[in-house]
Amino acid sequence: MQAVTMRRAITITLLASLVLALSMGMRQSFGLFQQPVAETFGIGLTAFSISLAIQNLLWGLSQPVVGAIADKYGSGRVIGVTAAAQVLGLFMLANADSIWELHLSTGIIIGVAGAGTTWAVLLSVVARNVPEHRRSLFFGLASSAGTGGQIVIAPINQLTINAFGWTDAIVILALMLVVIIPLAFTLKGRTADHSAGRQAAETLGAALNKARKHSGYLYLTAGFYVCGFHVMFIMGHFPNFIRTAGLPDWLPGVAISVIGITNLVGTLLFGWLGDKYSKKYLLSTLYFLRALVFAGFLLVPLSATSVLVFSFMLGFLWLATVPLTNGLVGQIFGLRYLATLAGIVFASHQLGSFTSLWLGGFLFDARGDYDLIWQLSILLGLLSAVLHLPIKDKPVAPEPAPAAS
Repeated sequence: MQAVTMRRAITITLLASLVLALSMGMRQSFGLFQQPVAETFGIGLTAFSISLAIQNLLWGLSQPVVGAIADKYGSGRVIGVTAAAQVLGLFMLANADSIWELHLSTGIIIGVAGAGTTWAVLLSVVARNVPEHRRSLFFGLASSAGTGGQIVIAPINQLTINAFGWTDAIVILALMLVVIIPLAFTLKGRTADHSAGRQAAETLGAALNKARKHSGYLYLTAGFYVCGFHVMFIMGHFPNFIRTAGLPDWLPGVAISVIGITNLVGTLLFGWLGDKYSKKYLLSTLYFLRALVFAGFLLVPLSATSVLVFSFMLGFLWLATVPLTNGLVGQIFGLRYLATLAGIVFASHQLGSFTSLWLGGFLFDARGDYDLIWQLSILLGLLSAVLHLPIKDKPVAPEPAPAAS
């Protein structure tokens, strides 16, 4: 690959990483606003929690549609429009004075708009602008930025909440996200599509039909459901698990931060490995290791040390699934409809997220503990490890469009 093209690959990846850091950093910070929002409205945590659950569900369900729009009209336009919608949603949240406005702004607007500034669309841009034999590594670089946003933006939000109050903190966050809009002009997804030539004749309907009949795609989609289940159970309920166990007050925030830090290394490592070894076997290994880490955590005596060791180990396996999963979709089906096909897989991830968020709260309210959902997380990890083994990861030929009559 020529140096100038490599420079473009690095530039596009860095810009995509910045968008992911801002967008994901915002989403991973909403938990900081729960208590101050509840106090302002004189309500419990349930109402805003419902807004966040709606956000995650709609983010996933809208991802295939937004991905298809990006594939048809260009990623840059979609990124710009959805970024503007997220800024609007944040301003609406800052000025909300009723619960339905919380659901509309945080749940519906930010939920749907998030599909345009996160994994499926941004990684499809990266895929079309990097060398094919280094695609997984570049995916890892961009994917790790999501946690980079968690590490940087979450503390900024906490500082602004403490200094100015939650409404001004939301306005500041909205102004930070405005940066995404001009970046969208440089993130056009068709610049260096390595497979566009051989796929140009294939229609979206043909690509979707081919994916529907591909058993490996179905296994991959089911496996990513488990990823979402694991991730949101930890993000949504692990802090409460720690608090109700009588462990130190400082531990929940530190534990989540440790996950974010080690994830940077894990995502980059597995992205690099994905260019050298079978992605399906790496994914199988990741899910199996998650199951072992969950099981080991339950077997040892609970303490601050065990929580930190668990967080440290889990972080290496946290978002490492993202570059491998998106890379495998691109490897099998090419890049022409990558945002759409990866978007469907991501929708399954968010259904898993919604399930664990809801089920974790339901089981805790009913039983007073998380024992069953920990056990279910182990079983699902083992199941996902098995599901990835039979995936046929050879590239499939595109189907030509039917001849005009």
